[in-house]
Amino acid sequence: MTSSENQPQAHVVHGWRRLLLWPLAALARVWNRTLRFEAGEDYRQAMAQSEHSMVFIVWHNRLFVVAEIYRRFRGGRTTYGLVSASRDGAWLAAFFSLMGMQAVRGSSSRGGREAVTAMVDVLRAGHAIGITPDGPRGPCYSFKDGGLVVARRAGARVLLLGMEYTSAWRLRSWDGFYLPKPFSRVRLRCAWVPDEALHHREDLSTELRAQMLALNPELTAVKTSA
Repeated sequence: MTSSENQPQAHVVHGWRRLLLWPLAALARVWNRTLRFEAGEDYRQAMAQSEHSMVFIVWHNRLFVVAEIYRRFRGGRTTYGLVSASRDGAWLAAFFSLMGMQAVRGSSSRGGREAVTAMVDVLRAGHAIGITPDGPRGPCYSFKDGGLVVARRAGARVLLLGMEYTSAWRLRSWDGFYLPKPFSRVRLRCAWVPDEALHHREDLSTELRAQMLALNPELTAVKTSA
């Protein structure tokens, strides 16, 4: 039996279960389009790049607005997200597809090797991938270096994404998931990881974690919801 035959298969949401997500995705699309995004020219230029494959790094608790950011600033270019192969991940992958994103399935505990190979293939084909370094189960704001490994193998650039919410609710989940309030502002920031640092810095994960925290300031005046 081959290693791929030994590997657990990713769970998938089919049929009527997938239809259950459609109203939620429609609500999320309408909700996101009420938000007022503020982005500088450097952000717009970085997101619009198409001559290089890219790995976007984003904290797990900022995922709510990611599909809308890609829609507005990536001009409809296909973007993938790394999603766990678990049952929970199946629902997230189905939701992403309804929001206009594709999914690469796998994680460090389920389908990790196959997921890395698939992500490298996607990047070498010229697409972009979004990765949460603290996902799918944390700890919150930890920085696992899997996305950096994938970028090095594929020769892709790495862009750190930052989002500052002016008004939001925060869920009582492991990551304190943010839901920006309708019609509120979202300030967008980004920073490239230098190519030389990506390939030669052993302490890079620690430095990038600190940079990500600076790009994504916490919202102190926030209502926590169950």
